[in-house]
Amino acid sequence: MKKWFVVLVLGAAQFVMVLDGTVMNVSISTVVKDLDSSVTAMQSAITFYTLTMAATMLLGAKLGDIWGRKRALIVGSIVYAIGSLTTALSPSMAVLFLGWSVIEGLGAVLVIPAVAALIADNYSGKDRITAFATIGAVSGAAVAAGPLIGGFVTTYFSWRYVFAAEVVIMFFVVLFARKIAETSPRKAVRIDVLSVLLSAAGLVGIVFGMLQSKTWGWIIPLNSPVIGGVAIEPLGISLSAWFMVVGAVLLVLFFSRQRHLVAKGREPLLHVELLNLRQLRSGLSVLGAQYAITAGLFFMVPVYLQMTLGLDALETGIRIFPLSIALIVFSILGTRLSARWSPRRIVRVGQWILVASALLLLTAVDPELASIAFAAGMFFAGGGLGLLASQLGNVNMSAVTIKDTSEVGGLQGVFQNLGSSLGTALIGSILIGALATSFAGGVAQSSLPDAVKTTISQKTSGGVEIVPAASVEQIGTDAGLTSDEASQLQQIYTDAQLSALRVALFGLILFAVLSLLLSRGIPNEAPVRASRETAAKKA
Repeated sequence: MKKWFVVLVLGAAQFVMVLDGTVMNVSISTVVKDLDSSVTAMQSAITFYTLTMAATMLLGAKLGDIWGRKRALIVGSIVYAIGSLTTALSPSMAVLFLGWSVIEGLGAVLVIPAVAALIADNYSGKDRITAFATIGAVSGAAVAAGPLIGGFVTTYFSWRYVFAAEVVIMFFVVLFARKIAETSPRKAVRIDVLSVLLSAAGLVGIVFGMLQSKTWGWIIPLNSPVIGGVAIEPLGISLSAWFMVVGAVLLVLFFSRQRHLVAKGREPLLHVELLNLRQLRSGLSVLGAQYAITAGLFFMVPVYLQMTLGLDALETGIRIFPLSIALIVFSILGTRLSARWSPRRIVRVGQWILVASALLLLTAVDPELASIAFAAGMFFAGGGLGLLASQLGNVNMSAVTIKDTSEVGGLQGVFQNLGSSLGTALIGSILIGALATSFAGGVAQSSLPDAVKTTISQKTSGGVEIVPAASVEQIGTDAGLTSDEASQLQQIYTDAQLSALRVALFGLILFAVLSLLLSRGIPNEAPVRASRETAAKKA
């Protein structure tokens, strides 16, 4: 047990970091009601939690090199605990956004790279492979447990207790972190502020543009912001598109800046030459795609279960439970298979399982919920994610020497959280945009009076808010519709929600298929075969 003490402490920190990405999703409807907010605001909070981490993760990794990985772990855990406490006590969405999306995110950027680096510091050889696989399994367990923990605590107590418990866990992480060994020397380097600003602004620009596309439109302006009576849509192009373009340009400038710093003999924020390593580049890309798919799934499924079917947080967690079980089981199975199969083979099997699971979920979408098909789809989704989780951490870390582990840990954090941000922003925007289009079309083709159609068309020109389908009839009645008209409006809205979910799931399928192209650089050599070839050469 003493041998694995470090894994236990770091695993506890990793569990909390990942838990926050899933625990709130099953509580969406409750949090919206408690804080008198909206699903769109929750989507923004979920997106910016991971975006804060993605935008500042490289800075967090660099601070770990300067301060030392153990100090970074301790400081990050304290900051994270402050953010969790703020969230637990939040009286409004604005305070929750500050505590969860900002302060917790800033704490996590110190903790996540430190976890990877301290694992590398404390273990070597087979023990290091086991330790990284364990951390991957812990991450998988956190993704799996999040919905159940969030659902149970939200239903019988309050979602606030989840964040209060995180404060306690991080207290023990700080307490025991002092006993963790640290062998890598600290680096006396100066952080380039311009690099930090370019990377952060670039990532925020791209993700924020995607997030706002549901309101402002992707390219053609739909509901542009107005300042002084003038719609802000430069050259007739949606502001969302401009945010994404400017973000991409800033990232190009960031990479150029890193090469300039290296040429001048200065320490860059990121050694971009690491991305020339095919194995690392491929591993990070698949990791980002994995987290994008996970985040998209964990946003759209709870919205469907709660807003369309009217399930509570615990019932939502139970419906997601098959994914939880499969994720843990297949993470263990993937670790065992790695003794015989190549990492690429395991990863691609996982990716194809994800494609199949999304297709199965697509067939299960209906107002009554086809339980068997839905449960099978969630199970296979968890299986695919579990196989990926069992491989990618070691694929990335084994691509570099120990001196670069902290930086690669930071890169993993960037791709994980950027993937999560993009998944929530992109899939969420597709879902909400498709809802608006489908609802408006359904109303236009209905037998509702022309006056009602005109009013709804005007009200939905800037998008449609996601509300519980069961509440639409009362909303219609309060607006002056007859009982039959209000009932028809509710049916149209329910059908629109289901249609939007199918569109979002199809988008997820495309994402999963495209991710297959990213796995070509992952090692395709099984360990057994590799060891035999090595022995033959020595002979």
